[in-house]
Amino acid sequence: SKETRNSKYISILNIIQGDVDPTQVHNSLQRIRERRLANFIEWGPASIQVALSRKSPYIKSSNRVSGLMLANHTSIRHLFSKCARQYDKLMRRQAFIDSYQQHPMFADDLQEFHDSREVVESVVEEYKACESPDYLQWQSSTTYM
Repeated sequence: SKETRNSKYISILNIIQGDVDPTQVHNSLQRIRERRLANFIEWGPASIQVALSRKSPYIKSSNRVSGLMLANHTSIRHLFSKCARQYDKLMRRQAFIDSYQQHPMFADDLQEFHDSREVVESVVEEYKACESPDYLQWQSSTTYM
């Protein structure tokens, strides 16, 4: 989509279990880097980590190879932004607030909720800044709570 066009990978971890040739995996990773098939951040190395393991003798599987990919990608900020917008709508309507205000922690105010909203917004800003080539300068000029 238009929103995710500038999104970039920060890091990737691939866990591959089964009968795999390590040289094939290495060659595949080289092709990904050379052809720029994955869009990585510009201010750091294209970090693709791979963990290879043999098939477990205790867990039966019909597949010869199985894998898991964990990726830190800046497009997650859109999901956090959506959560923050939904939170704002609920707070404007004061929806579901009465059940929280019955607890002593929230009897006086809902500051915990507001603080959490600010943290989510700072995460969104951080991921947005990660997409920029001058992220390291942005990070050094930013102060945290």
